[in-house]
Amino acid sequence: MKKTITILSTTYNEEDNIDELFNRLFKAVAKIPKYNFEYLFVDNASSDGTVKKIKQIANKNKKVKLIVNARNFGAESSHMHGMIQITSDACIHIASDLQDPPETIHDLVKKWEEGFKIVVLVKKETEESQFLFNFRKLYYRLLTKISEVPPIENSTGNGLVDSDVISYLRETPDPVPFFRGLLVEIGFPIGNVYFPIG
Repeated sequence: MKKTITILSTTYNEEDNIDELFNRLFKAVAKIPKYNFEYLFVDNASSDGTVKKIKQIANKNKKVKLIVNARNFGAESSHMHGMIQITSDACIHIASDLQDPPETIHDLVKKWEEGFKIVVLVKKETEESQFLFNFRKLYYRLLTKISEVPPIENSTGNGLVDSDVISYLRETPDPVPFFRGLLVEIGFPIGNVYFPIG
């Protein structure tokens, strides 16, 4: 019996990205036929045509599901809310603004197959200005000093989590945790998938 992986994306006014996002997601998963893939979108009360577009796709593809929030709860909260609804074997979170390339899905799954319960996407390089680059470096240095467990530098906070991790997160008392920090702190084995920017 095939295992099921849910691809989760949170959206807010992403009308211009939806078609490209779905096209790239569908192409990416077509290369991994050994798994069943489902899609869950959590929309933060978009004011453009995002919801309409997702509904149109969902009407044609029953594997696409949509949760529409009554207001904008923010990406972190919506990510967490969406993930704890999932009953599949793993969840892959891909940013709807395409900052995380959907093509990384293959590498995320491969790391999961190697035994990693958590696989995070990590930027290899960045297009940001030298000021932002230096500021980000300082930010991670400070986090490392004040945290018992240092965060993963340049992680996007997205990637793959196994169902065992999701079960653990359902018991987390904080409804809006600092996700990147939490994934490191809970102690499951973590793999990294690096991808270039620009």
